[in-house]
Amino acid sequence: MSAGIAYALAAGLLWGWVFIGPLLLPAYPAALQSAGRYLAFGLIALPLAWLDRAALARLTRSDWLEALKLGAIGNLLYYLCLAGAIQRAGGPLPTMIVGTLPVLISICSNVRNAQRDGHLPWARLAPSLFLIAAGIACVNRDELAALRHETHAAPHAYWLGAMLALAAVACWTWYPLRNADWLRAHPERPPGTWATAQGVATLPLALAAYALLWGFNSLRADDFAMPFGPQPLRFIGLMVAIGLFASWLGTWCWNEASQRLSTALAGQLIVFETLAALAYAFMLRGRLPGGTTLLGIALLLAGVLWAARVKPVHRAEPLT
Repeated sequence: MSAGIAYALAAGLLWGWVFIGPLLLPAYPAALQSAGRYLAFGLIALPLAWLDRAALARLTRSDWLEALKLGAIGNLLYYLCLAGAIQRAGGPLPTMIVGTLPVLISICSNVRNAQRDGHLPWARLAPSLFLIAAGIACVNRDELAALRHETHAAPHAYWLGAMLALAAVACWTWYPLRNADWLRAHPERPPGTWATAQGVATLPLALAAYALLWGFNSLRADDFAMPFGPQPLRFIGLMVAIGLFASWLGTWCWNEASQRLSTALAGQLIVFETLAALAYAFMLRGRLPGGTTLLGIALLLAGVLWAARVKPVHRAEPLT
């Protein structure tokens, strides 16, 4: 368990960087950032796949189809929604909405994996849900107040960003559950091999998305300079760094954690990603969060810590 928690912590610290990528490239469309990140992930996975070709050769057609689904929804679609949310609403709000994932994944796992992982009593989870909802409300209050003082504020963009963040949450509630299903069903398969397989499966999707964006840009006669935009070195460097560290290494660490921990416990540890992303976002802003935002962060932490204290029980045991 200690090794699994350490891997989850490492994954969270690596994944936190993806929240500041859109802030460092504000002129780049979210779709291009999503395609670029996973194009880099897929290209990085190719030499790794050659080194691990013996293990990859043992994957079946259904395994590759599962890797393709995980790549399409948990990678491309998730990051498209997340990048769009951050560009429209800033860093903290999407981070806090995605911060609900620990409890959401625990709830979903509680419904679908009770026989495999044990049941978490609903009455004991209710306080954590209330605390997390209060935390999101606190962050919203601070961010909306800041928007009202900006001369070019766009509240409609803020709420669109919130909706995209909710779509990202839906994608990444589905992803860890399905990913954990495969890893728990194949304990003999190295988690690193599965991370590489997802990178290879994502590559053709990312290539197709990049080509479509390039073609659409040409048809519109857009001023955006394809293929790498107005800051090509920054774009390429950032995509390679995120593709290597967040996509491949982060996925490998998460797979290691998912094979060692129950899905409900692993889901709760996504809080490490939330905390890392908030820290990186405020470091980029060059200031400390306001008092209400700090209260929201504290409430989020309290909610997740409360949920982490709830132990699974068997159906034969009392549930309250």
